[in-house]
Amino acid sequence: MSVDESGHQLFAPVITLANLPDPRTLGPYSVYIAWAVTPDLARDAKLGVVANGRTELGVVGLNQFMLMITAERSADVARHSGPAILNGTSPSWALQPHDALPITRSSPHTAMSMHSDATSGVHWVMPPMHPQVPQMAPGLEGLMPNAAPWMPTAGDKAIAAVRPREVLTLKDGDSISLVAGLMRRTIAGHTVTMYGFNGQSPGPLIRVDQRSHIIVNFTNALDQPTSIHWHGVRLDNRYDGTPMTPQAAIAPGGTFRYVVTFPDAGVYWYHPHVREDSQQDLGLYGNLFVRSPDAGFFAPADREEVLMLDDFLVDDRGAPVPYGADQSTHALMGRFGNLFLVNGSPDYSLNVARGEVVRFFLTNASSTRVFNVSIPGARLKLVGGDVGLIANETWVPSVVIAPAERYIVDVRFDSSGRVPLLNHVQGVDRYRGLFFDESDTLGIVTVGPSTAPAATPAATAFEQLRQNTSVARDIDRYRSRLAAPPDYTLRLTLDTAQTLPFELWQVLRNEVWPGSPVEWTGTMPMMDWLATSRQLRWVLRDSATGRDNIDVKWRFHAGDLVRIRLVNDARILHPMQHPIHIHGQRFLVVAVDGDPMQNLLWKDTALVPAGSTVDLLVEMTNPGTWMLHCHIAEHMESGMRMMFEVVR
Repeated sequence: MSVDESGHQLFAPVITLANLPDPRTLGPYSVYIAWAVTPDLARDAKLGVVANGRTELGVVGLNQFMLMITAERSADVARHSGPAILNGTSPSWALQPHDALPITRSSPHTAMSMHSDATSGVHWVMPPMHPQVPQMAPGLEGLMPNAAPWMPTAGDKAIAAVRPREVLTLKDGDSISLVAGLMRRTIAGHTVTMYGFNGQSPGPLIRVDQRSHIIVNFTNALDQPTSIHWHGVRLDNRYDGTPMTPQAAIAPGGTFRYVVTFPDAGVYWYHPHVREDSQQDLGLYGNLFVRSPDAGFFAPADREEVLMLDDFLVDDRGAPVPYGADQSTHALMGRFGNLFLVNGSPDYSLNVARGEVVRFFLTNASSTRVFNVSIPGARLKLVGGDVGLIANETWVPSVVIAPAERYIVDVRFDSSGRVPLLNHVQGVDRYRGLFFDESDTLGIVTVGPSTAPAATPAATAFEQLRQNTSVARDIDRYRSRLAAPPDYTLRLTLDTAQTLPFELWQVLRNEVWPGSPVEWTGTMPMMDWLATSRQLRWVLRDSATGRDNIDVKWRFHAGDLVRIRLVNDARILHPMQHPIHIHGQRFLVVAVDGDPMQNLLWKDTALVPAGSTVDLLVEMTNPGTWMLHCHIAEHMESGMRMMFEVVR
């Protein structure tokens, strides 16, 4: 996903023209020039000279724009002044409504209990509207999800307050115990019963050596089945933690002995694979850091910070919005939170000296939110991601990180003062046809006045962009397949048998798309809340057989190299991005919308924007029965998963 630091999507227009007359026939003009002009005509960007035939133009970062071609006196003009010959609009211009239904502007509502579960006494509470999209579509005010509301409760048991995250440094063959259980914590001023591993959320940060193995003795102290999935780790299939594979879900009070092996250096994480929409969102997740034996695997850094990014949904009073007891709510767009958390806290802070280089290991643990992370005034260098290092380090203005993805970024802080860790995106009000700027502070880095020595190994290394030759050599084995046609094609789409509430169905039918290829923020919380996983079905459809989701039957041999094309259908009721995760294997993202990727990185999760096509080259090396699914938790709960087999 190509965006700038402020979250504006970057376009690279390609224009094909025919039958343009000689510009001299129109007056004192010598060339035609293409411009991108904003809807209010207040800003224009010169894209370049065009002529008959195909012309690739410069990059433009505007939410909506008109494309205009004018005849000009010279190619050197800075502003257009000649006659406009042709014009067109960007796809997102279609958001401009001309016959939209009237929208009632709601006064800020107070949290309203709408339905209670007779057993637990938990009430459905209407989620708050987005502060920049305060209107509510008519007819939705009194609706509630077609499910019983649920929140974890301690009953008569006393539960301990959440503890700070531990760091467990383990050697080959070491054993640890992990317990999934209840804990008490304060969120937005409310004391809430939530989930955690060993009373911590995030759970313990586990540090291990590459090619080692550990034993995890797991106990389920929850009141519902669960499991642990070791996300991105290419381990033995029976320990993958996916209940649809040989390991069944672990019943309440049950135990399981995981043997986890670590063939790849990098940053990984662990989370449940049962009702992720509630269990993971309530705090069941933690990081794994796998150290390479190569002392030069990473360039020097002054310190390392392991951050798990998340969000949490609370109502107008600050209390958590309940979950569906036996099915997922928020099935359409996923459960966007309105409270940002870093390592489980809304108050993340870090103190550094001026000039220090900090290596951030970022993991997106949210249910659905895609972050666009930047640090104003600091320089960011992309070092690695899901499964290790990137082939060529590169300077970046920001890092786009989808649910379940990880990125490794080196940051140098050159100026003293308080620096925000930002999530800066462009929201869309679909009913007024407007984009708006949304910038949220995830945490604060305080850069002290004292200066780190200028010639430290970290400072010297930071100025250099390394070429990781070991990664390049690893990928070079597959160069001949990078441009091959797809072996399999999956269409990412949506089935909505008309079981959605009539009012919601009508509102969605009147939506105008395209907007943004990524739903960056929850601008329609009332609509999203209502749809449940039994009222719609997100689909992975095999284009060759027409089979969907769990009925897809793929079988490979260990050693196969498979190109899978993911096509995200935009002609559906509500197009959405999908972060696609493949268990047990690693892959390269080799092309996006037909354009070859120039800088490659081994991954296990890839973001597929709405309307886009993404090609993966998957290395099938790990035998077993594995899952491929969307990592928006509510989409997976709504059916968006399939299994494939790799045989020896």
